[in-house]
Amino acid sequence: MEIDTLKGLYVEELKDLYSAEKQLIKALPKMAKAAKDKQLQQAFRNHLKETEQHVARIEMICQELGVSPRGKKCVGMEGLIEEGSEMINEANDAALDAGLISKAQHVEHYEMAGYGTVRTYARQLGFENQAELLQQTLDEEGRADQVLTELAEAGINVEAEV
Repeated sequence: MEIDTLKGLYVEELKDLYSAEKQLIKALPKMAKAAKDKQLQQAFRNHLKETEQHVARIEMICQELGVSPRGKKCVGMEGLIEEGSEMINEANDAALDAGLISKAQHVEHYEMAGYGTVRTYARQLGFENQAELLQQTLDEEGRADQVLTELAEAGINVEAEV
C-alpha cells in the first residue's frame, strides 16, 4: 500500500501496533511462566490484561475510521519477542528475571514510541477522542515500564549479581 497522506500513515501505524499487541498477547504468558519472581510473574499477567484492552482500543479506533486493523505484521515486535525467547532459553536462573525485565522494557519503550507517534497523528488529524484513547494506552505502557524498573531495582537485579 502506498502511503501518501498523514491519515494513511496513521492507519498503517495503527495496524502495526495492532500486530505488535496481538504478538505480545501470545508472548506475555510465556514470560510469566518463565519468570521465577512471583511479583514479576504477576506484573506480566497484569500487563496481559492491559494489552487485551490496548487491542480493543485499536479495534474501536479502526472501526471509527472504517478500516480493518489487520493486514500488517509488526516485524519490530517479532524481533523483540524473539530476543525474549532467546533470553528464556539462554539465561541461568539467577539472571533470568533480570533478563526478562530487560527484554520487556525494550518492548515497552518500542510501544511507547509507537503510541506517542499515533497519538500525535490523531491530534493533528482532529481525532481528539482517538488521541485520548491512544494517550490512555501510552500511559499504561509507561506505568508497566515503571513497574518493571521498580521490580528490578527492588531486588531482581541485585539477585542477578550473585
